[in-house]
Amino acid sequence: MITSAQMRAARALLGMDQRTLAQHAGVSLPTIQRMEASSGNVRGIVDSLTKVVAALDAAGVELIAEGSISLAGGRGVRLKPGAQE
Repeated sequence: MITSAQMRAARALLGMDQRTLAQHAGVSLPTIQRMEASSGNVRGIVDSLTKVVAALDAAGVELIAEGSISLAGGRGVRLKPGAQE
């Protein structure tokens, strides 16, 4: 669904720290820290993971899944058209 690298990259694009992401997602700061400490795909409670992905989406980040159309290929993140930088 999302990798720890994508989570960190998404926060960087938004200029958002872990505490702010936790507040927007309605999860605890330690939950965000554990998710970002995962290797590869983020592990955690599905509900928490869904909240984090939804918060990033609402903030204007598009998650690029493996196999999705992207000029460079591979996973990644990008700002949605019209999102604030």
